[in-house]
Amino acid sequence: MLLDSLQVPVSDFEARTGWSVQPQGLCQGDVCLPLPADVIDSDTNTIDIQRVADRAGMPLVHDETHGVWALGPAAGPDRRALTTAQAPELELPDLRTGDLFRLSSLKGQKVMLLAWASW
Repeated sequence: MLLDSLQVPVSDFEARTGWSVQPQGLCQGDVCLPLPADVIDSDTNTIDIQRVADRAGMPLVHDETHGVWALGPAAGPDRRALTTAQAPELELPDLRTGDLFRLSSLKGQKVMLLAWASW
């Protein structure tokens, strides 16, 4: 969900994320997260995206250049979500020489990783 503000109308938040604001909190399917009362501004009927993201484990990233925020989907039950697009260090033997090859040696270049499994 792309945003230009961290205060969003509740109806927009619900329509774009699949979460709904209920008396018991923020709900999606069988999952409900309790929310403090001040997360929703009752005067403007807007929701504080920063606090919801923190509570629901949703990654929230700001692009200062374009003045937008990106809100990602909620993390699963283990509360894990990607926070960067940086690949971990990968070191594998070169099939031709047997020497170890490090993925980081290609830093600054476009790289495509292909994984295959028979199952």
